Amino acid sequence: MHHRTQLKTLAAAGLLQGAGISGLIREALANSSDPIQAGLRKLTGEVTINGRAAHEDMRIAPGDTVITGPGAEAVYVIGQDAFLQRADTEVIFGEDAAAFFRIVTGRLLSVFGHGAKRLMIPTAAIGIRGTGCYIEAEESRAYFCLCYGEAEITPTAAPQEREVIHTKHHDHPLYINAAAKMSTVMVAAEIINHTDIELTLLEQLVGRVPPFDGKPGTRH
Repeated sequence: MHHRTQLKTLAAAGLLQGAGISGLIREALANSSDPIQAGLRKLTGEVTINGRAAHEDMRIAPGDTVITGPGAEAVYVIGQDAFLQRADTEVIFGEDAAAFFRIVTGRLLSVFGHGAKRLMIPTAAIGIRGTGCYIEAEESRAYFCLCYGEAEITPTAAPQEREVIHTKHHDHPLYINAAAKMSTVMVAAEIINHTDIELTLLEQLVGRVPPFDGKPGTRH
């Protein structure tokens, strides 16, 4: 099924109602051409790019900083990658794939096309390849769920604990601590604050479907 037809099917089933990405993409679908183009596709609340108030269709380029304020949210597309940036989040995009983005603080759900990229968070460097992932970043601890795909995680506090993980469907979420307070800085975690619906909708923004065969559910 064509990705735009899939979105319409979800909308007809009532799965795109309410706030968050569901409501944002439902509105974007109604108002935009096919396929959905690169740039800031939808936003709610206070969103800035390089300190300037953002508006729909603004492009996000290497070197740009995207900040969402309290209660804000932004959905945007960069090339073959799509993002849902939640409230109180600061993301700085680098000049190339070797430093694709840095999350200073906050929460970001991302889906990526082919090719290797390097992501920076306060507690680790993460190399990814064609994945979907969800990150919650704080100075002392970060949450990382590799929703599917491959990632190489190098904790800042203990580079010797570098780990390569492969997942098919949220198989190995982690907390990555800033300091080695336990026997390991990386600790197994639960699935939190992101859904298969959100991943599916982000992938459909860039003309793909996720590799899992899951049904839409409620947020964990």
